[in-house]
This record gives sequence, structure tokens and C-alpha cells, in this order.
Amino acid sequence: MTDAPARRPRIILTDIEGTTGSIQFVREVLFPYAHRRLADFVAAHRADPAVQQLLHDAAELDGTPELDEAQSIALLRRWIEEDRKATSLKTLQGLIWADGYTSGAFQGHVYDDAAAALRDWHAQGIALYVYSSGSVAAQKLLFRFSSAGDLTPLLSGYFDTTVGAKTDPVSYRRIVAEIGAEPADVMFLSDSVPELDAAGVIGMQTVCVQRDDRPPGTAQHTVVRTLEGLFPPVV
Repeated sequence: MTDAPARRPRIILTDIEGTTGSIQFVREVLFPYAHRRLADFVAAHRADPAVQQLLHDAAELDGTPELDEAQSIALLRRWIEEDRKATSLKTLQGLIWADGYTSGAFQGHVYDDAAAALRDWHAQGIALYVYSSGSVAAQKLLFRFSSAGDLTPLLSGYFDTTVGAKTDPVSYRRIVAEIGAEPADVMFLSDSVPELDAAGVIGMQTVCVQRDDRPPGTAQHTVVRTLEGLFPPVV
């Protein structure tokens, strides 16, 4: 494990799965819920042009634009099982998860140390942003209805795959441009080394959050097991 970062960033950009919250929550709670509810949701919103457009977009992406509704649902269920990073799927999942969050079927999982760190960094004046493969709507729901309470007042903005793939340096250039920052002023937190590599290419500070006992596997990025104490306290 490498030493903690020496320089406190002005801005922190954080991943969600494996970083601020458990990967198991997404795979064992959110994905199965969307899988179960997908057909009923589509049936209930059959007259909604936005939902029909998402079904069409999924079929177009698959190269099978002639799919009917049942076939489109089957395609999307297969993508859920594969964790396909398709914007049409992520958007539909976000709409379905909104029902689950607001009904109290589940809460967004956030690690205790991550919730404490977000509150502490916000109090220090560090601007906090999220970049996840889940849709912006889904990100907002997770942090609004989180196990640690409503954390959305701490967050300045959200990014998803509409800005680009998380392993593409161009995506991070777009993010810093939209934030209005220099790459060196931004620290990216993730459990994914390929994502950190992409952020590092443009000059971002990077921290690999590795919550299990695997060997660090990278010499390019700071590695931590918890977000607690990432920076020394301000005195």
C-alpha cells in the first residue's frame, strides 16, 4: 500500500461501486430488482414516448431494430445479467430503481467511512463530484436515499457514461472542462485500475480504493483500504 496523497485536492471525483458503496448492493439488490420489475414497468409506461425511445435505442445498439416489446425486454434482461454498460439500459434501470427507493424497498448502500469522509471533505471546502457507469438519475437516488441519510447536499455534480467510457482519457478531459478545473486540481477515487489509468493520463491525482485483501497490483496510484484519514486533519 502506498502512502496517502501529500496534496489536498480542490476537487474530488469519486466512483461508486467498490469505492463509496458495496459492489454487492448493486449486484444483489439493484440488478435483481430491475430484472424482476422490467416487464411490469414497461407495460405500465407503454404510452410513454421516452420509455419507448429507450427500448428502440437498446434494439438499435444490439443491431436488431425489429425487436418487439417482449424481445426488447428479453434483451435488456440479458444485458442486466451481463452488466452491459449501455446508456439505454442504465436509464431504464434508474427509472425502475426510483420506485424501489421511494417505496422503501431498499436504501442505497454507502460505507460508513465513505459517508464520514464525504461530510468531512465537504466541510473542508472540497468540491465533490460523482462519476459512475450508472445513470445520473440512479446516482442521485442512491445518495438521496442512502443508508447514511440524504448525502446529495454534499455533492456538486454527477457524471455518467453519456460523457464517455470510464476507461477513456477523453471522458476525464470532458469532466474537468465541464467542472472548469485543471486536471491536477482533481483527485479521482476508484477501485478500478483501468479507470484510474485513464484519469492519470490527463494528469489527475488518483487513489485506488481497495477494500479487500488483494495485493495492490499497481505502483501508479495511491492505494487505500478505507477513505477514513485519506488526508491529514486541517488545523
